[in-house]
Amino acid sequence: MLRLMELSRTLRTVLLVMLILVAGLADMRDARAEYGDVVINNYSDGAGMRPAVFPHWFHRIRFRCKVCHADLGFKFKAGGNEINMVKIIDGQYCGACHNGNIAWSIENCNLCHSGKPGTPTQVHESTISTLAVPQKAQVTQPAQQPKK
Repeated sequence: MLRLMELSRTLRTVLLVMLILVAGLADMRDARAEYGDVVINNYSDGAGMRPAVFPHWFHRIRFRCKVCHADLGFKFKAGGNEINMVKIIDGQYCGACHNGNIAWSIENCNLCHSGKPGTPTQVHESTISTLAVPQKAQVTQPAQQPKK
């Protein structure tokens, strides 16, 4: 009887593990950026790494804009920052928090470098992409004098 109970417990454990694995595999998709995420590929392709995907929304719900954009010096423009791994290791940009004390450190490359190779630096699916006039298309019009 004791053996039957142990076998039953083992069988339930195996089934539970299999269910968890199947549920996890069913949800596996290619890595992709979410709305408003920033793809950083200033140097990644050249270094043989996948582009980094910065989860802006995830950080924004935890911190005010000034933490990164004023205190850490991130510019409000995708591609406007000269971020590289040497600077991050030295505690600049992402490295100010991702130092192993405040947040996880840089040892797990794939946690950041998860973008598709060749993806340009950009804000992914940002409304600014559809609302902004492309730089080349902007035409400066002379100011018109008001009619009297």
